[in-house]
Amino acid sequence: MSESTHPRIREVLSRLPAYVPGKPAAAPEGLTAYKLSSNENPYPPLPSVLATIHDAAGAVNRYPDMAVSALTQALADSLGVPAECIATGTGSVGVLGQVIQACCDAGDEVVYAWRSFEAYPIVTTVAGAVPVQVPLDDGHRHRLDAMAEAITERTRVVLVCTPNNPTGTVVHDAELREFLAQVPRDVLVVIDEAYLEFVQDPEAPDALAIWREHPNVMVLRTFSKAYGLAGLRVGYAVAHPEMATALRKTAVPFGVNSIAQAAAVASLDAADEMRQRVDALVKERGRVGDGLRDQGWDLAPSEANFVWFDLGEESSEFTAACEAAGLMVRQYGTDGVRVTIGESEANDRLLEVCARWLAH
Repeated sequence: MSESTHPRIREVLSRLPAYVPGKPAAAPEGLTAYKLSSNENPYPPLPSVLATIHDAAGAVNRYPDMAVSALTQALADSLGVPAECIATGTGSVGVLGQVIQACCDAGDEVVYAWRSFEAYPIVTTVAGAVPVQVPLDDGHRHRLDAMAEAITERTRVVLVCTPNNPTGTVVHDAELREFLAQVPRDVLVVIDEAYLEFVQDPEAPDALAIWREHPNVMVLRTFSKAYGLAGLRVGYAVAHPEMATALRKTAVPFGVNSIAQAAAVASLDAADEMRQRVDALVKERGRVGDGLRDQGWDLAPSEANFVWFDLGEESSEFTAACEAAGLMVRQYGTDGVRVTIGESEANDRLLEVCARWLAH
C-alpha cells in the first residue's frame, strides 16, 4: 500500500472553475462607492420584513423547520400550485445543486448556454457530471436549436437561464415550446428565472404554464434579487411531485434557516410593495439603456436588473475606468462586463463613465 503525506482530495476539484463574487464597494477619496457587481437589490428590506427578521432572531437557539412548511405553503398559495410541487433550498443556486445531485451520476451531461450563470459548470463538475456549453448567438441569446442538437444519450439536465445572467436576454415562449418538443422526456429542463420579476418582454415565456404542460420541466426562482434577501439565501423550485421529492432528499438538512423562512413569507405578504421597488428599478434600467444608446452604445436588450457590455479585450480597461470612478462592476474575463442597475446616483455616474469611455 502506497503512503501519502496528506488526505486524498478528488482530482476533479483541480479542474473546478472558481466562483468569482462581486467586488465590495471601494472608491477614491471624495467619491461615494457603489457596488454594482453582484446584481443585488439596492433597496434595504421592507420595514415589515425587517420587523419579521427581528422577531425571528429571538428563536435562533432552535433548529429551523426542516420541511420549511410555512414558506412551502405560502408559495403554493401564491403560485397556485400544490405544496407537494415546491422544494426549497439555500438560494436558487442551492436548489440547482440539489437538482444536479438528484439527476446526475458520474459522466452524465448537463447542457447549458455559455456564457451564462457561472455556477452552472461548478455544480455540474462537483457532482462528477460533464458540462456541455453551447455558445450564445451574436445577440447574446440562447441558441435553443443548437442546445437541442447537443443533447445525447448521456444528457440528464438542460439549463435555460432566462433572463440570462450575465447578458440579460430572454428566451421567447414560442421558441422554448419548439425546443421542448425536441427534448427527450427523460431529460429534465430547468427554467432558471432568478430575474423573473424584472421581465417586461411580452414574448417571454409563462414558465409555470409550460411546467404544467411538460412533466420534464422544472422552474427555479429566488428571493435574492427582486425581494432583496440575498444575504439570507433562500430559493425554491416548482417541480412535479417525483422531482420535488428528489430535491428534498438531496437538500442540506435545515439549510433554509428560520430567519430566512420568516423573511421570505413576510416578503410574499408584502408583494405589492416589492412590485413598486421593482418597477422603480425597471424604470431606471430603461433610463440607463436609453442613455447608453443615445451615447452610441450597441447593447443587448436586458430584461434583468443589469446591463451587459460586450467589450472583449477591452473589458479590463473598462472595469478599471469604472473602479476609478467608484463603481464596482463584474468583469467576465475577456468576454465583457456586467453592471447592476443600482441607486440613481450610481446609474448617473455609470452614464458619465460610459460617455467618457466612448470619447477617449
